[in-house]
Amino acid sequence: MPEPKAARESTTAQSERGSNDASKKGAGVARVATKLEVIVIPVSDVDRAKEFYGRLGWRLDADFASGEDFRVIQFTPPGSGCSIIFGKNVTAAAPGSAQGLYLIVSDIEAAREELVSRGVKVGEVFHGAGNVYAGTDEPYLFGRKRVSGPDPEHGSYRSFASFHDPDGNGWLFQEITTRLPGRIDPATTTFASANDLASAMRRAAAAHGEHEKRIGKADANWPDWYAEYMVREQAGGELPQ
Repeated sequence: MPEPKAARESTTAQSERGSNDASKKGAGVARVATKLEVIVIPVSDVDRAKEFYGRLGWRLDADFASGEDFRVIQFTPPGSGCSIIFGKNVTAAAPGSAQGLYLIVSDIEAAREELVSRGVKVGEVFHGAGNVYAGTDEPYLFGRKRVSGPDPEHGSYRSFASFHDPDGNGWLFQEITTRLPGRIDPATTTFASANDLASAMRRAAAAHGEHEKRIGKADANWPDWYAEYMVREQAGGELPQ
């Protein structure tokens, strides 16, 4: 027998209220800070992996064992809020199966040279092939076509270099100098390292030189101009002219 109209309307209203309540609850959950803290890296030889990640210059946070069947090691890259862990009986993933692990740097050449000086084999810096994504190269963020050298325009997000740990887990450096709008809190300006701060100051200095050319005189207020430039650049805002 068809459901009475009043009953249908009542059911519909209850469903809509339930949906709205669920949306509100979902919105509330989304506002709770959920920080990515740890990535698990599958390895076959724990000691070999510990030597490798230590050689990268990463901070050793923990090396805990319990008997012969459990061991967990944690490392944190310089300036990172996220750590990696690996060990014995901490993951069922196959050793070497972790791929596309991105390390964000402000100067990709300097980051690459540092690891090379530590005896790590790092591929040459490369960039994407524009709108060409298919190819035979190892896949990364912009497809399977890698073009040698940094991005010609030195665009933020556009230059990469890759390396692997002894098991084949794949890491990539990605150079980011300016964040897209909305990616960071515009009210907070932080630098992960002295090198990042120095790089930002060099970019500000170059831009300020162009600013002085435009105004036709030396700018005695350059400290404020530098500060404004660096804050806006990191927040992805419009840069001062």
